[in-house]
Amino acid sequence: MISLDEAVTAKLESHGTRFEVLVDPDAALAIKRGEFEGELEDVIAAEDVFENASRGDRPAESDLEEVFGTTEPLEIIPEVIRQGEIQITAEQRREMQEQKRRSLINKIARNAVNPQMDNAPHPPERIESALEETDFRVDPMETVESQIDDALDALRPVIPIRFDEVTVAVQVSADYAGSAQAKIREFGELDREEWQPDGGWIGVLTFPAGLQDEFYNLVNEETSGNAETQIIRDEDDIKTR
Repeated sequence: MISLDEAVTAKLESHGTRFEVLVDPDAALAIKRGEFEGELEDVIAAEDVFENASRGDRPAESDLEEVFGTTEPLEIIPEVIRQGEIQITAEQRREMQEQKRRSLINKIARNAVNPQMDNAPHPPERIESALEETDFRVDPMETVESQIDDALDALRPVIPIRFDEVTVAVQVSADYAGSAQAKIREFGELDREEWQPDGGWIGVLTFPAGLQDEFYNLVNEETSGNAETQIIRDEDDIKTR
């Protein structure tokens, strides 16, 4: 369960009775859209249905039976959310907006590059600064993913930016291959790999271009800087980093 401070109220009025439940705001939105895949018990503040949640008043069981055909809270709670209204305070709205703004910036930074700077990643600080120059505002009631395209459209007049992937070949010597390759191969999609006769390892991975610095830091850390990497653009154009 979540704390009361984290919860918002979902309210449904039906048959002359009000029904309220306390739920995580993001989970409530996901349930309302039919996209929730988690455990309901993990995203509610109380396994209960209220007539007035702030006072702790509960509706009569006969009212629950009449409206929902059951008195079981875990069956009723999703219905209240789906059919009712999600109420958030001004403070909760500000907190949700800021949380999603940070998440949006980080997601763009992990996937976006600067096409005018040899597809170098954009630091989150640059994206945040550029976003502040636009009219784009994060909607706290929408998912981050659904707002990415609009954010990119707003950013493009301010900074050169695009979403891209990069394919990198990395060669690790036998001294580090055993432990290093296990972590490196999990970083992205492993396109192919080859173990060398001397025990060394070569892997080719594809991952979001914005994660290049993070990838090279991982490789350097796992191999003490003793690895070779190449950005693979196409069959005839291979650039060594």
